[in-house]
Parts: sequence; structure tokens; C-alpha cells
Amino acid sequence: MKNTYYIYLANGQISQDRESSEWNFKIEATDEEITQLREYFDQNYSTEIENFYRAHVPYVQYHYDRENDAYDETIQRIYGMIYELGDEEAKNHIESMGILHSKPTTDGFSQ
Repeated sequence: MKNTYYIYLANGQISQDRESSEWNFKIEATDEEITQLREYFDQNYSTEIENFYRAHVPYVQYHYDRENDAYDETIQRIYGMIYELGDEEAKNHIESMGILHSKPTTDGFSQ
């Protein structure tokens, strides 16, 4: 059974109450899909902490940094899931961003 959720990307918040806080995207998802999305947000939070420490190492450039690659991959998965589960407004917004290189698959990856 799918429920309606409201996603706020800035802090990774997932809520069922549209009035409780700001939100960027409205999606319809099962409990399992929300669990997966939460795991992606948690993974990116952990990666952000690693990136904070890496940022203090001046000789490692962004494009040679595994943590940044991991963050970028996970953000692709997040946007892929939101695209897949989102309403038309969410889909249109994500398409306009050009962040996904192709239509996402069921696991949130772009092909």
C-alpha cells in the first residue's frame, strides 16, 4: 500500500504531513520504498561528514575524491527514486534540472 510523503531535500526530511514543514517533492511510496529513500539520505549524510574532513586536505581535488563520487552517486539515486515515485510536478522539475541522464530504473539508478 502506498502513502503520500513530502520530501525536503535540504535536510533529507520525509514527512506525511504537508503542513508540518517545508517540502520540495510529493511522492507516493510503500514502506519499503521510504525505507530505501531514508537509507540513501542517511548514506549521504555520512558521506558529507567524510567530505568535511577531506575538504581540509588541500592536495585532493574534487574530481579525484571517492567521497564526492559516492555522494554524487547517492544523490542520483535519491533523485531517481523521487522521479519514479513523484507526482507530475516532481517529475517535471527533475527533468528540467537535467540531473538524471536517462529515465531511472526501479532501484533509483539512471541507465
